[in-house]
Amino acid sequence: MIKKEEIFGYTPDKKYSKAVAYFSMEFAIDQALKSYSGGLGFLAGSHLRSAYELKQNLLGIGILWKYGYYDQGRDSNAFMKPELIEKDYSFLFDTGIVFTISVHDSPVHVKAYLLRPETFGSAPLFLLSTDIPENDGLSRSITRCLYDSNEAARIAQTIVLGIGGATLLDVLGIEPDVYHMNEGHSVSLNFYLYAKYKSLEEVQKRVVFTTHTPEIAGNESHQYWLLKEMSFFCQVPEEEVKSMLGMDGGDFNYTLGALKFSRKANGVSKIHGEVARKMWGNNHGICEIISITNAQNKAYWKDALLDDVISRNDDVAIIERKKEMKGLLFKMVADQCGKLFNENTLTIVWARRFAGYKRADLLMYDWDRFLKLVHNTEFPVQIIWAGKPYPEDVESIGLFNHILGSVKHIPNCAVLTGYELALSATLKKGADVWLNNPRMYHEASGTSGMTAAMNGAVNVSLPDGWVPEFARNKENCFVVQMADGQFSQAEKDKQEAENLLDTLENIVLPMYYNNNAQWLSILKQAAADIVPAFEAGRLADEYYKKMYDV
Repeated sequence: MIKKEEIFGYTPDKKYSKAVAYFSMEFAIDQALKSYSGGLGFLAGSHLRSAYELKQNLLGIGILWKYGYYDQGRDSNAFMKPELIEKDYSFLFDTGIVFTISVHDSPVHVKAYLLRPETFGSAPLFLLSTDIPENDGLSRSITRCLYDSNEAARIAQTIVLGIGGATLLDVLGIEPDVYHMNEGHSVSLNFYLYAKYKSLEEVQKRVVFTTHTPEIAGNESHQYWLLKEMSFFCQVPEEEVKSMLGMDGGDFNYTLGALKFSRKANGVSKIHGEVARKMWGNNHGICEIISITNAQNKAYWKDALLDDVISRNDDVAIIERKKEMKGLLFKMVADQCGKLFNENTLTIVWARRFAGYKRADLLMYDWDRFLKLVHNTEFPVQIIWAGKPYPEDVESIGLFNHILGSVKHIPNCAVLTGYELALSATLKKGADVWLNNPRMYHEASGTSGMTAAMNGAVNVSLPDGWVPEFARNKENCFVVQMADGQFSQAEKDKQEAENLLDTLENIVLPMYYNNNAQWLSILKQAAADIVPAFEAGRLADEYYKKMYDV
C-alpha cells in the first residue's frame, strides 16, 4: 500500500497542516492531461498548483476520463466536430489499488491512479477509473467521457467521484479533517460519511462546499427514485434522506443537499456570494455561504519574459515582447484558417467555454456596425474566437459554427478550434484586448481575464463575476456599461451590444493607436493589480483560513 509520504513527496507546512481532500469532477493541471472541460477545471488546476507551492496538506480526488472531454475537430466544411479519442498517460502512477463500490446495486471495480506532485508541480491528485478488465462493458463506460449526456451514466459518474473517492481515502488509511466539494458533483460522499458516522452533525463537522452556479436551473438535480435505484444514497433509506435533510418532493438537488451537509460554503466572487445567499437563503438548514473569489496560478500562466519587462517598466521591451507573442498566436491562425494577421494591429480575443449566456456573438448583434468595425482602416482590428461548447449542446455548437461561417471570408476574423490549456495560454499572450460580455449576474466568477491581464491583454468587460473587485475603468481595464435592469433580456442584449461597440470604437481603439503611453499604463496597472488579489496563492491560503481551519 502506498504511504502518505510517497503520495506527497514533501512535508506539509505547519501553517497548512490540516488534512484536506478536494473533490472535483475536473482538473486542468497541464495540457497533457485531458481531465477538464472549462472554468471549473481551470480553477481546480490552479488551486492544486498553488497548494503545491505553499506545501499545503491537500490532495485532490478526480476521475481519469478515458476520452477526456472531447477533441474539438473540424468536418470537411471546416465546421466544428466533436471527436472522441482515447487518451493514454504514461506519467500517471499506478497505485495498484482496486476497490469495489455499488452502482445500480451492482459491484463496480474502481482503480486508483496518482498524479505525483513533482510531475507537473501540483498537490497530489488521485484519478479514479472504472475502465478496467474486472468490469463489464457498462461499468467500464462510466469513466469514459466527462459529463456523459445519459442521465444514469452521469449519476454513476458522480457516485464514482463521491462515494468512490471517499472509499479510496479509507482504503489508504487517510482520514481527512476536511472533505471539500468543488461544486456539487461529489455530494454522494456525504451519504457514505453518514452511513459511516450515523450522524448528520458528524458529517457537517468534516465537509465544506464551493458552489459555482448562479442559476437554480443550472444546479444538477435528479429524481429520488432514480438516485435510489442507482445506489446514490449508499443504502441510506430514501425517507431517512428526506427527513434528515428536510428535502421533500420528487427531486434531490445536488447543490441544496451539499449546502445542508456542509458546515460552511462559499460562492466564487463577492457578487456570486450575494446571489447564492439570495438563491438558497429561504431553505431551512443550509450552512453559511461566504465569498472566496476565484484566482489563477501566475507561475503557470505568465510569460516569464513579459513579466520581467513589466516589472522593470521597460515600455519598449513590453511592446516588443507582445508582438512576439502575437506572432506565435498568428501562426496558429494561419495554420487553422489560412489568414495572415498583422502584429501591429489591435487584436481582440473572445475565448472561453461556449454557452449561451456568455454571448460569443454579441459583437455581431448589429451586423452592419460589426462590418464597419472590422473594415475600419483608420483603427484596424483583428478578432479571434475560440471555445468549446458542450458536445451535446446543439444550440451552442450551432452558435460556434454560425460565427465561424459568418467570418469565414473576412480576412481579419478567425475562429480557432482545440480550446484547451495550451491554446488558452497562447490566446491570452497574443491578445491586446480580452473580451468578456456575459449576461449580467450569470457569471459566477470567470477567471480568464485574470490570466489575460497577467500577459498584457487588457480586459474589456461587463461588470459581472470577479470584475467589479478588480476594475478601475480606464485605469486597469475598460468597463462596458450594463443595461438598465428593468429592460427585457432582448432589450438588454441590444443595449449592451451598442455599449460594447461604443467602448471599442470611441475609447479603446483611439487610445491604442493614438495614445500608446496611456495604453501601456493600463496594461501595466492591470498586471500589478492582479497579484496578489487574483493569484491562486491568495485563494489557497484563504480557503485554509476561512473554510478549513474554522
